[in-house]
Amino acid sequence: MSGKATNTPGLLLRHPDGSSFRFDPGALCLELLPTGGPGPLSYFEVLHEPADLVRWAEESRLPGGLGAGSGEGEGLAVSAAEVADARALRDALWRITESRVREEPPAPDDLATLNDTAVRPSLTPRLTVGGERAWTPGGTGTGLLSTVARDAIDLFTGAYAHRIRTCGAHDCRLMFVDTSRPGKRRWCSMERCGNRHKVRAHRARLTSSDVEAPSTDQR
Repeated sequence: MSGKATNTPGLLLRHPDGSSFRFDPGALCLELLPTGGPGPLSYFEVLHEPADLVRWAEESRLPGGLGAGSGEGEGLAVSAAEVADARALRDALWRITESRVREEPPAPDDLATLNDTAVRPSLTPRLTVGGERAWTPGGTGTGLLSTVARDAIDLFTGAYAHRIRTCGAHDCRLMFVDTSRPGKRRWCSMERCGNRHKVRAHRARLTSSDVEAPSTDQR
């Protein structure tokens, strides 16, 4: 359910039905969730092979330079086993995040998956001669997943932990952390669920005005 990102914050998500919209979940770990998930969410699965995980890394909020061929020795090396690990971490993150929204403790197995992933060496940034941020050569899928897992731990224990929410639309499960100043974000995207809500509300008002006959005084 993911697509190529631009300079605009967030990911461009493409639904299997052909529609697309921009989604900014506010955290790296939550950007992994739209790639699929457990149960019915497997319908959206896009992580099938190593190239898919590399593509996700390029499109995520991580700084550039992780893609294959992005620089001498700097592209991610991802194995098929690491793709399976990515799906396992993502599914655990789905359940942990939904538990967090419900203010319930996470399942021990999911917590173990997160912590076991985070304990591994993460991707390492470096500073170039030109003053730019790059990645230390030798990055792997395991390092990428460790970086994601550590981001999740930072989110769940940080200042915005109480602002993790599920989209307000009844038929949308996308989750985000509300980093806005007022803290009143309701929708995964105003472009999708927010706009659909506005359209439904407008139609409801029109329907209500149609059935309300004006009152008249008969004297």
